[in-house]
Amino acid sequence: MEHPVKANFWALSPLFIFLGVYLITSLIVNDFYKVPITVAFVISSVVAILMTRREKLSDRIARFSGGASDKNIMLMIWIFILAGAFAQSAKAMGAIEATVNLALHILPDNLLLAGIFIAACFISLAVGTSVGTIVALTPVAVGIAEKTGVELPFMVAIVVGGAFFGDNLSFISDTTIAATKTQGCRMKDKFKVNSMIVVPAAVLVLLFYIIEGVQVQAPAQIAEIEWVKVIPYIAVLGTALAGINVMLVLLLGIGITGLIGLCTSGFDLFGYFGAMGTGISGMGELIVITLLAGGMLEMIRYNGGIAYIIERLTRHVSSKRFAELSIAGLVCLANLCTANNTIAIITTGPIARNIAERFHIDRRKSASILDTFSCFIQGIIPYGAQMLIAAELADLSPLAIIRYLYYPVLIGIFGLLAIAFRYPRHYS
Repeated sequence: MEHPVKANFWALSPLFIFLGVYLITSLIVNDFYKVPITVAFVISSVVAILMTRREKLSDRIARFSGGASDKNIMLMIWIFILAGAFAQSAKAMGAIEATVNLALHILPDNLLLAGIFIAACFISLAVGTSVGTIVALTPVAVGIAEKTGVELPFMVAIVVGGAFFGDNLSFISDTTIAATKTQGCRMKDKFKVNSMIVVPAAVLVLLFYIIEGVQVQAPAQIAEIEWVKVIPYIAVLGTALAGINVMLVLLLGIGITGLIGLCTSGFDLFGYFGAMGTGISGMGELIVITLLAGGMLEMIRYNGGIAYIIERLTRHVSSKRFAELSIAGLVCLANLCTANNTIAIITTGPIARNIAERFHIDRRKSASILDTFSCFIQGIIPYGAQMLIAAELADLSPLAIIRYLYYPVLIGIFGLLAIAFRYPRHYS
């Protein structure tokens, strides 16, 4: 039987070591590729195992492995595998090239950046998953960047930022469901409060992309659109918008890509298999990172790191405004320790509800705070699933993308302003 978790500041050491080895070192030497993220996770994971007391080494390793094989971690890995197979087979068949040409034909040059952001916002709002949106749009964004000369990390960051718009607001997003269930309010009510806070941030970012887009120039000669090769992406986006499970969506995309590729001589059967194999192999590092992160974060939880954060943040709550800030800080720190915004909300939700009841905070506001600040942190950490898969698909370092993530940063700022100025007034 597992012992009761006691609050322990030192349990957070592996997280600090990871951030020091990977993030701070990369910033000091100004080279985001100098320290492989896998090495940083191995070092911090070893520390997490060694510092765990009360258990034999074999039991500690088993506990670490249990965290790595958590059902949420494994689900992400299956998605990564299918995403790699789809992305590479679509690229080999010519689907990405055809979709990029379609976007260049439809959108005026000066609206390409804004168009990609709106597409990411709309798709994520409809499907409720930031990961699915990133998987679908990142290859297209990469292709547009190559054709227009837009800086690649900037273009990928547009997709990632827009993906968190829906992750934060969608009625079928797991973060929305977790936030409303733990706080005991209706989804439409939480949506109303939440949208008042984050939609102005989205509008501000959209205006920036419109202004920046004035400088964008598409190639003078755009290749003809091969409409049949656009079908895989239309199928993926259409089924995703219909609310079909993301794994089924990707399997359908892989199947349609293969069928069209074979019929149009985009590749032969062995070329199709080879492309899928290359795509799956290309996700190897991402899968290793995900497993290491899951194991390390489980050890932090077991040793009392998350319990320490909860205890410290709730100790001196004395006013309504400070109570709202404590809920925001609570979910932010939990998200840093779990790298999963849904799990962070589920972990801190009951505590947030107690704080809300004690200080008479509107449950719709507390649900909005939980969701907004969890998406803010998830959107800027380099070891979150969304950042890792976007970086993998674009062949970039996660840190190269972070500097351009304007929307996730702005929702954090707007969230703080909403607390500071008691906005929306009716719910505060």
